[in-house]
Amino acid sequence: MIVRNLEEARQTDRLVKAENGNWDSTRLSLADDGGKCSFHITRIFEGTETHIHYKNHFEAVYCIEGEGEVETLADGKIWPIKPGDIYILDQHDEHLLRAHKTMHLACVFTPGLTGQEVHREDGSYAAPEVDDKSPI
Repeated sequence: MIVRNLEEARQTDRLVKAENGNWDSTRLSLADDGGKCSFHITRIFEGTETHIHYKNHFEAVYCIEGEGEVETLADGKIWPIKPGDIYILDQHDEHLLRAHKTMHLACVFTPGLTGQEVHREDGSYAAPEVDDKSPI
């Protein structure tokens, strides 16, 4: 069993900060914990816009706190996001994430992240090496 505390994890290298200052993300569960997903609490800071395109990952995002919107770039549709909403990037949707009030988001990635990924210029993370031997 693994038990981690969010505030304690924020004091370690599990807290990853965007170079541009738009967000930070505490990686509470990562690929090397043995599962096929990772779980993060991410803060998107008020007044920011972030281009994201997870071509190699399925992501589900649940809004705990704050307000913002997601704009899918393929069709220009804007989805308001508020506490209690989930958005699921089931089509690897290229999108812009905007925070009107700092957003606290619970995020699940499949396959799981290692914690060392860096967003590339196109908004994606590199394709992970998949270990088919991990449980779950």
